[in-house]
Amino acid sequence: MLRTLWAHKLRSFLTMFGIAWGVGSLLLLVGLGEGFRSGNRKELNSMGEDIMFMFPGRAPAVAGNMSSGHPYKLTYQDYLDIQKEAPHVRAVAPVLQRNDIREVSEYGNTNGQVIGIPPNFNTIRYLPLAEGRWLNEADEAQKRFVCVIGDEMVKNLFPGGRIAVGNYILLNDVRFEVVGVVQRVGHGDNNATNNRVFLTYTMMHQFFPLKGDMEDNAISFLNYRPRVRDEHDLARQEVRKIVARNHGFDWHSDDAFEDWDTVKNAEAVGKIFDAMDIFLGGVGLVTLALGAIGIINIMLVAVSERTREIGLRKALGATNRSIMAQFFVEGAFLTLMSGAIGMGGAALIMGMLSGLQGAAPGFDPPTMSYMSAMVAIGTLTVAGVVAGLYPARKAAMLQPVEALRQE
Repeated sequence: MLRTLWAHKLRSFLTMFGIAWGVGSLLLLVGLGEGFRSGNRKELNSMGEDIMFMFPGRAPAVAGNMSSGHPYKLTYQDYLDIQKEAPHVRAVAPVLQRNDIREVSEYGNTNGQVIGIPPNFNTIRYLPLAEGRWLNEADEAQKRFVCVIGDEMVKNLFPGGRIAVGNYILLNDVRFEVVGVVQRVGHGDNNATNNRVFLTYTMMHQFFPLKGDMEDNAISFLNYRPRVRDEHDLARQEVRKIVARNHGFDWHSDDAFEDWDTVKNAEAVGKIFDAMDIFLGGVGLVTLALGAIGIINIMLVAVSERTREIGLRKALGATNRSIMAQFFVEGAFLTLMSGAIGMGGAALIMGMLSGLQGAAPGFDPPTMSYMSAMVAIGTLTVAGVVAGLYPARKAAMLQPVEALRQE
């Protein structure tokens, strides 16, 4: 068998190259699509799973007429009512946020974001700790002067690898002890979480309430999670109804709300990636089909050229089964060997791209899809075997004398 393939080196090489190229291209394209999908999923999950936001909006004074509207602020009472009256909301947290507070330590100073939140905030948002502890109910109830800071804040306030936990910082001259550090989240410098100071809601409200607001209990926004992911629309409707009731407008007025549903956003992005997978898979399948056509053509030519050889073997006593078995083994060997080379080449390129992990937000290096590899190699193997067996069977059915007469 190998001697026959070696006798037609160029033809065998071109056949194997076409198959390897088809398999490798398909695996790379599918892997790239999955890499983008995985990276985007991680980017969304860097905030937390199933996170939903509600921001202050503009309520219409006349139903359906937004030009008659007036701005409204979310309040702490909205939070309390949602917590009590929204059965499809698993957890909700009010957020007080300021960007104009000066942070100073013994070693440095900076201007970051200071937010006040209840202790359950880390069950809503993704806030893994690098060291220390998170804020707790005792901190809230006893109004302790404690805080948790982000990774970037540590670098600015405690440079040179100094220990942050147990040290103190001044927030507009108010002294707080650092009790925890949040592990770096997200990619690059785009995630504001890394440059935040977290206080308990009571301490933030006491020392750093929102500026210029008539309502003493105004908050910056609400974060919440649905009870289960599939109930995100129900949770959103319940929150809207409560906010609309508290601020005196119809909850059906969609323009009155400023909210963001990351579950809905993830579903929309998922559809985009589904379309991308179909496109990339289609391109890969076209490449694969060209490889299949190539091997079919080569096998048809190879068998036609060897009709005299088949006649000679039959004259020497070879059976139809042994002749068919020879071409079956040749076709299977050619495609399996070439498919393995294509798979190995794709794996090598993916390994080289693995160094790009985290290089760009929303992108993960491509990963091998072994199911796609098996389907691709299996398809080409079937094509190669059938392309060899069909003309080989026709030739084997000829009488030895007739086969020997073929040119």
